[in-house]
Amino acid sequence: MRKTIIFFAFAMLLSLPIFLFAQDKPITRAETLRGSITEEREWWDLLHYDLSIQFFPETKTIKGSNVISFKTIKSDYIMQIDLQEPLAITKATHKNKELKYKREGNAYFIYLDEELPKDIEDNITVYWEGKPTESLRPPWSGGITWGRDDLGEHFITTTCQGIGASIWWANKDHGADEPDRGMNINITVPENLAAVSNGRLKKIDSNIAEKTKTFRWQVTNPINNYGVNANIGNYVHWEEKYKGEGGVLDLQYWTLPHQKEVAVKTFQEVPRMLKAFEHWFGKYPFYEDGFKLVTVSYPGMEHQSSVTYGNWFRNGYRGRDVSFTGIGYKFDFIIVHESGHEWFGNNISMKDAADMWVHEGFTNYTENLFVEYHFGKKDGEDYVIGSRKNIQNKSNIIGTYNSNREGSGDMYYKGGNLLHTIRNIINDDEKWRQILRGLNKDFWHQTVTTQQIENYISNKAGIDLSKVFDQYLRNTKVPLLQYKIEGKKVSYKYDRVVSGFAMPIRVIVNGKDFAITPSESLQTKDFAEEIKTFEVNRNFYVETKASE
Repeated sequence: MRKTIIFFAFAMLLSLPIFLFAQDKPITRAETLRGSITEEREWWDLLHYDLSIQFFPETKTIKGSNVISFKTIKSDYIMQIDLQEPLAITKATHKNKELKYKREGNAYFIYLDEELPKDIEDNITVYWEGKPTESLRPPWSGGITWGRDDLGEHFITTTCQGIGASIWWANKDHGADEPDRGMNINITVPENLAAVSNGRLKKIDSNIAEKTKTFRWQVTNPINNYGVNANIGNYVHWEEKYKGEGGVLDLQYWTLPHQKEVAVKTFQEVPRMLKAFEHWFGKYPFYEDGFKLVTVSYPGMEHQSSVTYGNWFRNGYRGRDVSFTGIGYKFDFIIVHESGHEWFGNNISMKDAADMWVHEGFTNYTENLFVEYHFGKKDGEDYVIGSRKNIQNKSNIIGTYNSNREGSGDMYYKGGNLLHTIRNIINDDEKWRQILRGLNKDFWHQTVTTQQIENYISNKAGIDLSKVFDQYLRNTKVPLLQYKIEGKKVSYKYDRVVSGFAMPIRVIVNGKDFAITPSESLQTKDFAEEIKTFEVNRNFYVETKASE
């Protein structure tokens, strides 16, 4: 039988990429229900979703159902299913019998009419409807955007990173559990529109009487909740093939008709992206589901096998270079960055939102590696180093666990520079490439913790990097290397570092490269000649200060 549920509140410092929480803000009951593995979540493992949803553009309403298949890990009878207000579940069934349920905020507790035994497979079906939250600033605000295209046709998108997929469809809204066998996504729209989603389009059904079409998509791989999307508009599409590491990959491009001419040229970036990323990270993780690039009205998102694109068909990020070097104008930022998430975010996914840097830090770093692959190592270095201007160092990259609170926006550029620094600590480019490829192979289609990623990199590098991760992920201070030159010798030590921090770096003395391992303790190194110039290799994210 069930035990009494005890919920704990925690108080920790965190900041989100957009919205900053105050220090020591207690975790609320609602945050716990959303962000933790509650007792009503832990006893069953997701196997498959069969999602059906109808969009009514004229009234800005939706109606849907979801068959949720699962395997029991232990015996129980109360399931937590999430759906955010103002949407409401109208019915839940098990074996064709209606079930009782109660709502607490955005969590529904559904009571099965029997306690299910351990190690069986079963399913329930939930139904909901209503007028969902409208996203007025996608993708930074979650919900549905009910827009119009340039020709006045309906143009509808969904975005939900951070806020959760339960803002528009009922599901087990926690990153730790993905449907092992993928999902079906059936989207019904007015007959003059097309609905584009994840995976492969299996069928289009027409309902002449109701003047609707249902687009039936199938995802065969596990998929994170926020990676599920629906894009509805007057789309046209075309296809091409890409011969990659996993065989022949089907590529599809979906745009509005008046965009097609320019899109055909811009989307030539996709094969270039795939070539670079398969080199660095291994084969594209979703050959079975294909790859799509779909135009939308907002900048873009990493929806699995259905990357969305709204970068105005320009290089850079909507015409801007995020590195401040000019290099960002050499490629389409959205195609590269959002596609990089197919490896980091979709293939390797975080268990807890506090570890979102695993998605965003690594994917920020993919931009650097794309640049290096196509334009050379110096440009790659210039790009990632230039992006340091975006780092604020006001709050930690790691967020607050069990609360759906992400860490600070520094997870992007500081995360990328952390990885670039580690690469230079290892000082073996091929070894580093194999570590990145190994991550995607050994954590293939898995949910992970930061600690797993940290341990993996340390083990494969043969270097204990735990203090390096602590310094950059769990601390806001940039290491300061203090040094003093006296003739042929230099004294140095780290300041502003976590206890035990002793990161190896390379320095250039009189034009020659040397390796040193500073720590919090003062060290001295003698050289064969008088020291005239001394600088730290720029690829290490540290600051320096010379003493007289």
